[in-house]
Amino acid sequence: MGTRDDLLAAAKQCLAERGYARTTVRDIVSASGTNLAAINYHFGTRDKLLYQAMLESSSTAVQQILDSLPAEHPDDPAERLHAFLQRLTDSFTTDTALWSANAESLVQALHAPDIRTELGAAQGRARAGLSDLFGDEPADPAVGAVLQTMIGGLLIQWLIDPDHAPTADTIVAGLRALAERTGPE
Repeated sequence: MGTRDDLLAAAKQCLAERGYARTTVRDIVSASGTNLAAINYHFGTRDKLLYQAMLESSSTAVQQILDSLPAEHPDDPAERLHAFLQRLTDSFTTDTALWSANAESLVQALHAPDIRTELGAAQGRARAGLSDLFGDEPADPAVGAVLQTMIGGLLIQWLIDPDHAPTADTIVAGLRALAERTGPE
């Protein structure tokens, strides 16, 4: 990796460990093994470096969501949903730094229009990809919207209290119960 990549990797690490507000240029320099001038040379400011790190983390998170979509169980929607949720929640614990940085990005998007625009587009890509979970033709955008909404809450629960966060089994059972209670349209 080059200096620019080292800075981005360090910024992502700092976002996950310290959050945006508590990450200093010294933290990034220490984690990257570079120097302060490198931040200014490659990004101009700490904020621009952290914004780029947030955008890349969010893009990686969306790709992780889409990569969690299963290829197996094409004829069993419940099994496909379960496999997807299991893979996704597994990634919450195996790549906590990615998901922590992503959560930090969501909070910062409230105050940074450029980040908000980029993250909104990324969420749109995720919703579109999630719409295809069950292989329906045409894909159902409502499915993508519900799953994307659910993922946000699920992520926060897994980051805050993974020992008590809902499992794939719990979510599938809960969705079944909701479907039974709400009945057909």
